[in-house]
Amino acid sequence: MSANAEQPRFQQPVMRHLAWLCSAPQLYRGAETFDPLNYLPADYLARLIFWDRHPEHMPACLRQPAPRRLGLYFEQLYACLLSDVLEWPLLARNRQIMDGKRTLGELDFLVRNPLSGAVEHHEIAVKFYLGYLAPAAEQTLWYGPDSRDRLDLKTARLLGHQSGMAARPEARPLLAEFGLTMPPRPRIFMPGYLFYPEQSALDAPAQTDMAHGRGQWCHVSQLAGRDANGWVVLRKPHWLGVWEQASAPAADTLITAADEVCQTGQPRLLARLAVSSAGWQEVERLFVVPDAWPGRPSTG
Repeated sequence: MSANAEQPRFQQPVMRHLAWLCSAPQLYRGAETFDPLNYLPADYLARLIFWDRHPEHMPACLRQPAPRRLGLYFEQLYACLLSDVLEWPLLARNRQIMDGKRTLGELDFLVRNPLSGAVEHHEIAVKFYLGYLAPAAEQTLWYGPDSRDRLDLKTARLLGHQSGMAARPEARPLLAEFGLTMPPRPRIFMPGYLFYPEQSALDAPAQTDMAHGRGQWCHVSQLAGRDANGWVVLRKPHWLGVWEQASAPAADTLITAADEVCQTGQPRLLARLAVSSAGWQEVERLFVVPDAWPGRPSTG
């Protein structure tokens, strides 16, 4: 199934988020990439629709309140994807690797692939990056809303430190619990969105899926004169998936969001909605950042 295939309308936000997770294009594509689309059962959408219409039958993890931190919520959804959608045996989750009393890191997920019979080590992240080409710079860098985060640095850490954790000697006692004498195959899952500067043509990163989620970004002072109709502020965890609502967006959302950015110094993610026969649905995303962004971000 194509990641761009139209998804059904879900009534429960958590099901909309899970459906997005099942088919979202990724920000890193390489030999280590784990692509759920290659493993989803043929009836997975019917299963999601059933859970959506009958919430009492949802997996217990989906009926829990969403964690405040987006990363924890994303992990919760991924665990459900593995165990309840793919029905793969989940062996371990967030297991720390220790060197004496010192924590070296942790393994996000150890899971058994029933098709191959092998145990796999999955490291996951959901990310949102804004492309920035500094004056006189030769290379576009992709920063998070918090510019201490950067796509190339995060990818390197996933491929190196995080994926290599199960190969360390200190991981052997944990692996032995599951009868493993060799490190499991590392897999990476990193969906998300890339936001491009308005009125500036930037190429996508070389190893990013070309069908990745896209949006635009601008400094708050650049909002002047923009059509203010149809905008909503997306609050976490609704950064995941396509936003929908029944009522028309408030007319002053863009002004209010700009004031928030100026007063707090924190970026805001907005979505522009268009009306359809089923209500209002997201058609565009815009990250609005303070004029000082990215400030003095790390270069290494």
